[in-house]
Amino acid sequence: MPGGNTAVTNGSSLRSAIVEVGAALGLEASTEVYVGRRLWGSKRMIDVVLTHPTTRQRLGVECKFQGTPGTAEEKIPSTIEDIRSWPIPGIVVFAGPGFSANMKAYLLSTGKAVELPDVEVWLRFYFGLELNA
Repeated sequence: MPGGNTAVTNGSSLRSAIVEVGAALGLEASTEVYVGRRLWGSKRMIDVVLTHPTTRQRLGVECKFQGTPGTAEEKIPSTIEDIRSWPIPGIVVFAGPGFSANMKAYLLSTGKAVELPDVEVWLRFYFGLELNA
């Protein structure tokens, strides 16, 4: 998988890995895309927006990395909820050894999250790209 051999160590390197996977699949990538305001007025930013160059189909990607166990994962359910208000479809791509088994199970159960090692095949399906590459 493109980007699969790159060890991610923080949210920024996870975002870079998603951009790299997208580029390897021929997708255009934009980072930190402003898409309006949240209910309480703060800016809503999407970590990565991938765009198919021909169809212009878009997907927003929220990148979540957790290196150690802790309370950061408690914010994940609100992230899944926030994606519903985006003007485009979106997913969470997550990585890192700090996610609990319960949080991983929750994320995968939403249908709106994918672990980094599985993101290439997920993107191939979503954008209708060749599957046997």
